[in-house]
Amino acid sequence: MDDTQLDRLGSGKYLLVISYRKDGTPVATPVWVIRDGDALGVWTAADSWKVKRIRRRADVLVGPCDLRGNPTGDQVPATAEIAGTATTARYRTLIARKYGVVGRLTLLGSRLRRGLEGTVGIRVTPKP
Repeated sequence: MDDTQLDRLGSGKYLLVISYRKDGTPVATPVWVIRDGDALGVWTAADSWKVKRIRRRADVLVGPCDLRGNPTGDQVPATAEIAGTATTARYRTLIARKYGVVGRLTLLGSRLRRGLEGTVGIRVTPKP
C-alpha cells in the first residue's frame, strides 16, 4: 500500500476493520482511526470481541466506511496487533487531537467507566 492510500485511510473519520471468528466468519466493525507512521491506529475496549478475534487471528481487512460501517471504498488486507501501554496512550492523545471535543469526551467517559487498563490500541499494518 502506498502512502497516499495510507493517508486517505488515516485521515478518514472511520475505518472498517473486518476480523474473523473462529469458524472464519467475517465481522465488520467501524472504528475511529489515526495514522501511525507506516500503519494505522485504532482504540477500543480491551474486552471487546474484536480484540479477542485479533488475538486469535491477526489478519484483517480494512477500508474506509461511514458511521454505520457501510464501506465507502475498497477493503485492503492488513495485519492487526494489540498495542502496548505506551502506544495505546499515544493513540488516545492522537484520537483526542483528531476528533476534538467528541473524542476527548469519549476518552474521558471510557476512562471513568473502565480505567486506563480497560482500553487498548490496535496497530493495523496494511500488507504490501
